[in-house]
Amino acid sequence: MVRNCTISPKKLIIYCSGHIICSNSFIRRNFLAGHLSSNFYNIKRKHERYFTASVLSPVTSIGHNVFDEMPNRENRTVESRFMLLQDVLRSSMMRTEVETPKSIHCFALKCGFLQDLPASSKLLTLYGRTRDLVSSLDLFDELKVKDVIVWNCMITAMNQNGRSLTAVGFFVEMIQKGIEFDSTTLLLAASALSSLHLSKKCQMVHCLAIETGLVSDSSLCNALMNLYAKGDDLSSAECVFTHMEHRDIVSWNTIVTKCLANGHPWKSLKYFKSMTSSGQEADNVTFSCVISACSSLEELPLGESLHGLVIKSGYSPEAHVSVANSIITMYSKCRDTEAAEIVFKELLCKDVVSWNSVLSGFASNGMFPEAFGILKQMQSVYRIQPDIATVVTVTSICGDLCMSREGRAIHGYTVRREMQSRALEVINSVIDMYGKCGLTSQAELLFKTTTNRDLVSWNSMISAFAQNRFTQEAKNLFKEVVSENYCSKVSLSTVLSILPSCDCSDSLIFGKSVHCWQLKLGFGDNILSANSVMNMYIGCGDLASALLLLERIPETRDLASWNSVIYGCASSGHHLESLKAFQAMSLEGNIRHDLITLLGTISASGNLGLVLQGRCFHGLAIKTLRESDTQLQNTLITMYGRCKDIDSAVKVFGLISDPNLCSCNCVISALSQNKAGREVFKLFRNLKLEPNEITVVGLLSASTQLGSIGYGMQAHCHLIRRGFQENPFICAALVDMYSSCGMLETGMKVFKNSGKKSVSAWNSAISAYGFHGMGKKAMELFKEMSSSTSGMEPNKSTFISLFSACSHSGFVDEGLRYYNQMVEKFRVKPVTEHRVCIVDMLGRAGKLREAYEFITGIGEPQKAGVWGALLSACKYHGDTKLGKEVAEVLFEMEPDNASYYISLSNTYVELGGWEEAVRLRKLVEDKALKKLPGYSVISVG
Repeated sequence: MVRNCTISPKKLIIYCSGHIICSNSFIRRNFLAGHLSSNFYNIKRKHERYFTASVLSPVTSIGHNVFDEMPNRENRTVESRFMLLQDVLRSSMMRTEVETPKSIHCFALKCGFLQDLPASSKLLTLYGRTRDLVSSLDLFDELKVKDVIVWNCMITAMNQNGRSLTAVGFFVEMIQKGIEFDSTTLLLAASALSSLHLSKKCQMVHCLAIETGLVSDSSLCNALMNLYAKGDDLSSAECVFTHMEHRDIVSWNTIVTKCLANGHPWKSLKYFKSMTSSGQEADNVTFSCVISACSSLEELPLGESLHGLVIKSGYSPEAHVSVANSIITMYSKCRDTEAAEIVFKELLCKDVVSWNSVLSGFASNGMFPEAFGILKQMQSVYRIQPDIATVVTVTSICGDLCMSREGRAIHGYTVRREMQSRALEVINSVIDMYGKCGLTSQAELLFKTTTNRDLVSWNSMISAFAQNRFTQEAKNLFKEVVSENYCSKVSLSTVLSILPSCDCSDSLIFGKSVHCWQLKLGFGDNILSANSVMNMYIGCGDLASALLLLERIPETRDLASWNSVIYGCASSGHHLESLKAFQAMSLEGNIRHDLITLLGTISASGNLGLVLQGRCFHGLAIKTLRESDTQLQNTLITMYGRCKDIDSAVKVFGLISDPNLCSCNCVISALSQNKAGREVFKLFRNLKLEPNEITVVGLLSASTQLGSIGYGMQAHCHLIRRGFQENPFICAALVDMYSSCGMLETGMKVFKNSGKKSVSAWNSAISAYGFHGMGKKAMELFKEMSSSTSGMEPNKSTFISLFSACSHSGFVDEGLRYYNQMVEKFRVKPVTEHRVCIVDMLGRAGKLREAYEFITGIGEPQKAGVWGALLSACKYHGDTKLGKEVAEVLFEMEPDNASYYISLSNTYVELGGWEEAVRLRKLVEDKALKKLPGYSVISVG
């Protein structure tokens, strides 16, 4: 190489002597100031004499030829070059960006310093920073001697570049080759295992630390604690902390934060107390964590004490915004929004987290106008742009309040700011918002156009389908999730999302399969999952399975479990079972009822007509609930109305300080159900709220009971002015009202002119024809309804109206044919009301024996209503023999029902059996039984 060089030996001697030593200070200063590039060859271009020398062979290779006569200068030259290399490496290590570490590598190679371990380790670090792992590996392989620092640098480079598995491989290779390692090596190995989610393997690192005596290193112990806690092994993390010889602030912060992260806020506070007792001063991380622990526990007094300690310790909000943000969140979680707002307003240096904290606090406490006000102030006054957390919070508010317009605006904002491409949680929150607002098609479109969707996306879409009654779509999506590609990803949220779609008997088999998936995935012990499964079984009508599941979780069942059964049974028509469940909960004694419990029991009492039990629950609500709830008062009004206690219903309504429209509708319904039509219209005249469709239906029902066409026509005009005439349920109520008031033709005009007809409207029209003796038209209307063109499917009420029409018109054969088709063709299961209509139809036609055989041939005991219809027919046709036989059955079933005695007595009177008639009347008097009198209403003037 010397022969091919164009530089003279004299110039080389000048370079290798004191000149380079003089220039070192210049290069060092410029490198440290950042004015020179890390490319060493650029330096040589600026200084020609140095550049010329740099392209030659290393000094060590020509030293015997050129420097033999100058031994002192040779030593000084080697030292100068080494100092230059050290300066370059040191300055490069201090810079955040390194352009060309290969140039430094070349210089070290040419100068013969590559085997210098400190220089090589720094060069390895530079390669790791620039993600040049190939050069790192080449340099590592070139090194003949490797100490523990070189190995650590190599493992660090792999960790920095996401090659955690390779980093673990280097660590294993060190152990296999018997190379000594230090605490830093174990620390790096623990970090690699954590990145690979192999936190459970950290026991190996821990054992090595104990075996080699490195466990005294506090940094390593801190890393082990962190690793154990990430693997949900908090007890091992606490064990490491307990046996630490020297604990620093990081050690205390690690155990405090990891206890909170693993769901043990009380332990966080316990360790904080030990920390203060040991004399260790808390820092901003400690305070943020323990205040967050108070938030989780909703311990306001303790949170206030910690707030005072923060102030006393000198952690001003201006200097430590994170502590102030934790305080704001704590007050919000503890429902002291006023204190949270005060801390927020006094905070001079607010960051976006501060705004998000107060915004989330307002939202979680139901202060939605204030939350939107904060959002507006955040953007307009302080010019702070919302981040992803802000958008997710506001989108959730829009979903909970069904504010679709505002939700769409936020969706547009995320598109403009390109948030959807950067954060998948934004897309998931928007899908969830659309689902809660009933905009399923928009949610589905966004879901399908999202390419990088995760399991939360699937869960949100399944929930959107289930919430909006798209049960089949929800089931299909769930099947896709649990298919071969997504089976391993199914979470508890997936199960909870699909269960609401199983809400009828047809979904029971699918619901049971979901229950099996829940058990297979290991969620059987999760109480939230168990409660949802119980709700599913109740909704599907499998009450036995729900109660069996409740019995199998005696240790874990909570108030929500009992409420699932109590409220679920009351909502699904199992009213007696709801009251029995409440009794069982009360006998257990360790769980106290809440508002949801009482809503279920009061509703069940009302549906069963048990006014005494309803009053007891009313008293229990007054005694145990701190403040009156409008929903509870509305439920009480409905309960008293169903129990025919109008006075109590009106009193409860009068106690409501600010009644909403739902309260008014409840009392109107209670009055109309109890034949208090005039009071309904009196209340409506004083109504200060805007009525809705339910209010108008109550008015029409009251008009029907009064038989007053005048009130009914006024209500009709009112609903036309309000634009309610297109409501299909309003159409049904109008047909009922006009039919009951004798204006069948007008009712049929309303039915025919209505655009969208509901099943209830068809049922009302069929019933109207039957009520007026037009059985043939009723059957024609049923044929039209059941045809494919109408798109309607007959239900139980449809057949009740049809059988009643056949009974009044004498179409016995047609009625029996429809009864047989009800199960075979239309898949409608007969209930008591259907059988009453058939018995009445046969009885009116004089076919008493056929009616009797129909009842006994059903194969199961029938309710009193069915036998009562036959008794009425026996009275009408004067069949005392069969009537007496039927009456004996009724006396045994309902011994206190006076109407049966009176009906049989009247039968004897018509046939001249006065003695039997007098005996029955005397029996009624002795038992003090009373028969409710019938009445008729006419409209005068």
